[in-house]
Amino acid sequence: MPIPRSLFNRDDPVDHDFAVVGGAWPEGLSGELVLSAPHPDTFGGPHPFFGDGVMYRLSLQPGTHGAPTDRFAWRARRIDSPSARLRARRPDVFTPTMIGVSSPFGHSNAANTAPLVWGDRLFTTWDVGRPVEVDPVTLEFLGEVGHRNQWKSFEALGPQPVLPMIMSTAHPVIDPERNVLWTVNTVWGQLHIVRWDGTGDIEMWPVDGAAIPQSVHTITQTRDWLVVGDCAYKFEAQVLDGGDRTEPANANGPVFLIRKADIESTPAGQPVTARRFTIGPEINHYYARWDDSDGVAVLFEHTEAADIAMVQSPHDTDALGRPCDPALAGLYGFPMAPDRTSMVVVNPETGAVLHRAEQREPELLWSRQLNAMDWSLEGRDRPTLHHSVHQGYRPEGITQKMLALYGDRVDRTILPNAETAPVVASTSVPDMELASYWELGVDDFPSSPIFVPRNPSAGLAGYGDSGENPGGHDGWVVVPVCNDNRFRIEVFDAAEVGRGPVATLAAGSMTAPFMLHSAWMPRAVPSTALPRVRFADELDRVDELPPDLAHTARQVADDLLNGAPLV
Repeated sequence: MPIPRSLFNRDDPVDHDFAVVGGAWPEGLSGELVLSAPHPDTFGGPHPFFGDGVMYRLSLQPGTHGAPTDRFAWRARRIDSPSARLRARRPDVFTPTMIGVSSPFGHSNAANTAPLVWGDRLFTTWDVGRPVEVDPVTLEFLGEVGHRNQWKSFEALGPQPVLPMIMSTAHPVIDPERNVLWTVNTVWGQLHIVRWDGTGDIEMWPVDGAAIPQSVHTITQTRDWLVVGDCAYKFEAQVLDGGDRTEPANANGPVFLIRKADIESTPAGQPVTARRFTIGPEINHYYARWDDSDGVAVLFEHTEAADIAMVQSPHDTDALGRPCDPALAGLYGFPMAPDRTSMVVVNPETGAVLHRAEQREPELLWSRQLNAMDWSLEGRDRPTLHHSVHQGYRPEGITQKMLALYGDRVDRTILPNAETAPVVASTSVPDMELASYWELGVDDFPSSPIFVPRNPSAGLAGYGDSGENPGGHDGWVVVPVCNDNRFRIEVFDAAEVGRGPVATLAAGSMTAPFMLHSAWMPRAVPSTALPRVRFADELDRVDELPPDLAHTARQVADDLLNGAPLV
């Protein structure tokens, strides 16, 4: 059973202190690894992505945050957001569905997908909710971004008097020159660009003629342009009623380029224009080079023949014709094609493709998990290595109904006849050649890695922007690895991943549940007092609820104001 069953352990996450169990801890490796995840008590439901958010933080310096001098603090906390508090008080009125958790209060903001670091501030995100800010030290809820009335909510699925359903993205970006957050808000496929300065109201601009056929999971940026692509998460209405999917995710989709100067010269609320081109195969994550003087360069991680909107049921059969393990019920669909990564450079004025390079290694790279981005300005301006984690070919994560739905889009002749090992890989940029790699054990399940710069101390206000080192080389790649024997943290030299881990952390036989994205923080310090949206200020429609639920909402608002713990 190569996919660890401990991924679906429903125990409440607890704190641990990790020890070095292999190699030697590198001198200078510091900061914090932060991970977003759905709470494991939701596993076995319609989809594991929809549980209330949990934030994990691992300090990369021993003897900090309460750990002994030779140990590393692993701290976990369920995010005590209004959504989580309301659900904890009235679980009887919350219903998990294939698009999230609904209730008479509205649509729960899971806030479980990706940490977002902005200086000393820490946020966590979800595709169907506002970014949520938490305290970097205590991991307590601080507030959601923007008042609910400033966003365009999607009430087609029912009233949302307290919890609005906001179609956004799990990957907003921080503009290092403007010191603002850029994200999106879509309604019925109409794309809007959102800008937030960190304390005030959000501002929003509709993008003229920009229709999103499926969803938006990522926004990326260059110095002058925002880049937004249609992502391969497809929802069909009949699934809400228990029906099966009838169409695969789109094989390609539009990508929109919006000039930042056009946004800045246009009053909020007024439309801005976009340049449009098409990319395929389907995509999910993508990253632009900051320097756009020679064209807009974007690295696309394709999700070819993969479907995270489809899940297993207890009566499915897997890719090898075996009955699916009931323990995997609700698991999302794994890729039915080897990983493909491309570097595309376009002229934003004409749409002409100036350069395209592609990586596809069917003998080695399958089921890309996530990547370790060098988020320094230097790393985005002059990227040289792209580090990624691949979970291997996982036939028990692929069902026969997926294979049937995707039909001839799946080349069955290259499907391995058994599981293959996970891989930590480094790819050279911009030519997309495999530079080095390291194979993990076939029973390992690596989670989202991070890149840690070797000399971050110069840049708490923007590390690594000296121009001395090429992006992605000078530092470490830190990889959380799930395994039924024990969870561990592997550390690789970013310039020589193929040499294997230089250090390993673990905490006895501790295992860890399913986790999503990660990020690196230079340090974790207590949050400062800033103007933030309070849940108490968003109850203008609370009287639309039945009296008992309205009372519950007011209780939760009071608890948040008074700092009461999550029940």
